Amino acid sequence: MKQSNNPHLEKCRKLVRTHLDLQLFSSALFWADKAATLSHFDPRDVYQLASCMFLLKQYQRAVVLIKNKGLDKTDMLCYYMVLRCLVEAKDYTEAANIINSEINPTSCNVSLQQQDMKSHDGLTHFNVQSALFCIKGKIYEALDNRNFATDCYREALRNDVHCYDAFQALIQHQMLTSYEEQMLIQSLPWSNHPNDCITKPLYEVLLKKYQEPKLTGPFSQFDIPVELIMDNLDIQEAEAERHYYACAYKDCFQITESVLKQDPYHPDCLPIHIACLVELEKSNELFYLAHKLVDLQPDQAIAWFAVGCYYYLIGKRDQSRRYLGKATNLDNTFGPAWLAYGHSFAVENEHDQAMAAYFKASQLLKGCHLPLLYIGLECSLTNNIIMAQKYLKEALEMAPNDPFVLHELGVIAFQSHRYKEAESKFLEALERIKQIKQPIIANKWESLFNNLGHVYRKMKNYDKALEYHKQALVISPMNTSTLTCIGFVQSLNNNFRDAVDTFHKALGQKREDTFSSTMLTCVLDICIEDPPLFNDYSDEATELLKLELSKKPPKTNRLLKMNDDNDVILPFRNPNLRLWNRRLKKKSEDTSSNDPLEDISSNNPTENTSSNTNIEDTSSTHIGDSSSAMVIDSSSAADNSSINMDLSTNMSGNSDSFK
Repeated sequence: MKQSNNPHLEKCRKLVRTHLDLQLFSSALFWADKAATLSHFDPRDVYQLASCMFLLKQYQRAVVLIKNKGLDKTDMLCYYMVLRCLVEAKDYTEAANIINSEINPTSCNVSLQQQDMKSHDGLTHFNVQSALFCIKGKIYEALDNRNFATDCYREALRNDVHCYDAFQALIQHQMLTSYEEQMLIQSLPWSNHPNDCITKPLYEVLLKKYQEPKLTGPFSQFDIPVELIMDNLDIQEAEAERHYYACAYKDCFQITESVLKQDPYHPDCLPIHIACLVELEKSNELFYLAHKLVDLQPDQAIAWFAVGCYYYLIGKRDQSRRYLGKATNLDNTFGPAWLAYGHSFAVENEHDQAMAAYFKASQLLKGCHLPLLYIGLECSLTNNIIMAQKYLKEALEMAPNDPFVLHELGVIAFQSHRYKEAESKFLEALERIKQIKQPIIANKWESLFNNLGHVYRKMKNYDKALEYHKQALVISPMNTSTLTCIGFVQSLNNNFRDAVDTFHKALGQKREDTFSSTMLTCVLDICIEDPPLFNDYSDEATELLKLELSKKPPKTNRLLKMNDDNDVILPFRNPNLRLWNRRLKKKSEDTSSNDPLEDISSNNPTENTSSNTNIEDTSSTHIGDSSSAMVIDSSSAADNSSINMDLSTNMSGNSDSFK
């Protein structure tokens, strides 16, 4: 471009740069307009003028300016500015029309490829190419064409390995599997940057979310300066995410809390921190954080996600769905909100609605195993065992060390009567939990020990079954379900005296427990038919009576065998809901009951469940231990207040209603 010697033009350009540095955008716009006029609308000055309009959110005005001068057809930067303004104005249809007019939508316009960038200070052809691919990726992603979006982001990184916008879109939006992420890093043209020794290690640190967290000497395997390892918040957030996927929630929370003290609105750290608050049931802290985010960032999905998680944590599912729906409306690609939205339906046994939300999350979080885990769980709860096993195996391929996936596969194997396989999966999950060494985990895995007890009972190893059931009782003392399991195993093992005591304890905890009551009657009938079993001595008459009774098995003994063979103790199951995935206490919203016994029953801690899936129970579906659980009664109808069942319903809400 021919350089102008007009002193007034140079003065105006200098004033534009000065006021842009001072964030005085209106002043910059004023002088940029004068510079463009003096230069007879030179492409560089038009781009600068459009940039000032963009900073002032005058998006359509900038588009009209560039199109009127015809620069969207001849100048790469002006073409890029048009697309970016349309994206910010959320006019994705018009942006897509512009892209679709090209020969190859996932490449750059051929007529612009040879544009000379010397007229734009500090920019190269590859920088602008990368920016164009990046903005195209955002357009395709907004239009739910994630395959094209992924290709565009990849091309953006290949043109400019330092384009973090493209890298962040691929990683934070979980658009690639772990293997694809590794292949992408290896395929980037690092040889074009021989003096850059920090970018690749940094990307590798941010990638490996399923890699084991480095509890000592973090990131020592990466060639990263010590200052970044110790002080950089992005790296600390990456370490927190690794702890989270390793189920080390307490360590994860400590890191996220430290990060947010230094940067209270760190966008990548906030979802993990909110997830940990839900996992650790810190409702007061979540309430305060949600209020703060809504006050300061009411137009951000993360704020309403926090509000929805708070209501989810305290058991108000209608309000939870309302605000989670608002979060998805603000950002339709925000995967955590879709997962939490699905959980709000799953808590009430609304399997179809839950699966619809989980499938949407699986489309958005291609590289995350959690949606597949929950789809598999819902398939299992609807007795679609084949599909459940399919999705759970896919989740296991992504996260082979996740104890939740291993546990669910063990439950599927148990339901299919493959007891050896179930034993193997449960023991593998138990070994993984022991490696975590987190005291908070102990409260979540009562059902795993009970399930191991059920497996060994089916394999007629009653001593081991009793051992694991008693370990579950240590984790969750006086749990009705566990006491019932112990009593049943004692009955099968002909230890009727202890079985009577155990069933009495279970009925003391839950007097309406039908199975315990029935089994207690059976065991007492056996004792009446065979009274010498209660004597502490033995004589010839006793031995003769035992021999006579053994010739014809009592009716009650046959009932015990039928119960065990036909699984009268019904399955109860649920995984711990991680990150946006905790199924909480199902609190009754009807407080009008005047029956004191009903009040006692509703507050009974043994009706709670933990984060895991316990295979067997009598009449209800349990989810874990008494400290962090709920009971789902499969025979009861959904909450009458749950009237919003359509995922497409437009949720709305404001901070005034969150009180």
